[in-house]
Amino acid sequence: MSLESVRAFFAENAPDISVFESPISSATVALAAEAYGVEPGRIAKTLSLRIGERVILIVASGTSRMDNKKVKAQFGGKPKMLGLEEVAEITGHEVGGVCPFGLKSPLPVYCDVSLKAFDVVVPAAGSTHSAVRITPERMAELTAAEWIDVCEVRP
Repeated sequence: MSLESVRAFFAENAPDISVFESPISSATVALAAEAYGVEPGRIAKTLSLRIGERVILIVASGTSRMDNKKVKAQFGGKPKMLGLEEVAEITGHEVGGVCPFGLKSPLPVYCDVSLKAFDVVVPAAGSTHSAVRITPERMAELTAAEWIDVCEVRP
């Protein structure tokens, strides 16, 4: 279902972007980098967070780490990662396939500036075996994302 919602999202909003699938699981940054032949930093991971009563998605470089202090300063509350069932229930995507496209219901999306280091990034596409190649700017545009600085880049 989730992969189909992402395909439908791109068919409607960006028909020039194709979802591609891998026989290898891409459920983690390391696996995704291997499956899609890119360095781990190019994998655009989507973090599903609850801050107070709000649920938000932050898309960041695969080698970055969320800075809780920066997130708290940006959003005025302590971030908490959603649980496995909550992620699927709220986003419509399974853990390892969460992305800002084809969501079950609209959620605020934020892109971390760590993505700007890359001309093209590879976010998941609704399943642990699918992804897209997209520029960070286009991803932000298609998802009405706001650019924020809440992560630290790790080597």
